[in-house]
Amino acid sequence: MGGSGLLWIGRALVLLQLVNGVLGWGKEGHYAICKIAEGYLTKDALAAVKELLPDSAEGDLANVCSWPDEIRHYYHWRWSSPLHYVDTPDFKCNYDYCRDCHDSAGHKDRCVTGAIYNYSMQLSAYQDSVSDVKYNLTEALMFLSHFIGDVHQPLHVGFTGDEGGNTIIVRWFRRKTNLHHVWDTMIIDSALKTFYGSDLTVMIQSIQKNITDGWANDISSWESCRYNLTICPNGYASESVCLACKFAYRNATPGTTLGDDYFLSRLPVVEKRLAQSGIRLAATLNRIFASQIKIAEA
Repeated sequence: MGGSGLLWIGRALVLLQLVNGVLGWGKEGHYAICKIAEGYLTKDALAAVKELLPDSAEGDLANVCSWPDEIRHYYHWRWSSPLHYVDTPDFKCNYDYCRDCHDSAGHKDRCVTGAIYNYSMQLSAYQDSVSDVKYNLTEALMFLSHFIGDVHQPLHVGFTGDEGGNTIIVRWFRRKTNLHHVWDTMIIDSALKTFYGSDLTVMIQSIQKNITDGWANDISSWESCRYNLTICPNGYASESVCLACKFAYRNATPGTTLGDDYFLSRLPVVEKRLAQSGIRLAATLNRIFASQIKIAEA
């Protein structure tokens, strides 16, 4: 990427610190995902990531993992908004790429899983000479890292009729909000205050401990893709919509007050999805930046 482009991204990141309404997992969630991923990158992948990061990241992928949320409402980036999610038919509780991956105008491949395929393919050009690269690989890295996080948020693969829970108005304890926002940020925020002394580092360390202890036997299955593919976001999306039906939508009808029962039973789901996101992001980047590239639809 040219120096002027990197400078623009750096300035945008500084300016957008002032913008409210960060979406997706929320800044804390995406930071946690990318911080977890950094610990599982191979030497080659880590070197490639550091080379592609903008100066504003200061060598830390986690510092720019919220960038796609921070720019999505600006005119120049409005096209990227549909890439953060995929809506599924109401109450079917399943996901199908051919049926579901399109934007509101019906344009195919414009959804979070389509974006993951696209940006993974772009990053595979990293091995080419600079003159052969047709893509902005810095942006591709930031988009891919963010979207792998998004597809693990259950309500980013929610129902079409309620826009992934956005139109379901509830109360989170005493605060009026919508169900999608509860899963994006409020469960994490409440966990930080209740269990982690409002310290995101402590929460990340707790999740990392669960990965090495409680989930150690699951890591290889989280990392793997069928048929030795480089990426497999369709499986992640299928997991998410099942979790949306089982946990997110259940007992959360419009007007409901969600309190301790909902919070304490859903927090383990959120923390496990953050862990899976981090492990799978690292595994994906490790495969992309390895010598053999094989990317196709799962």
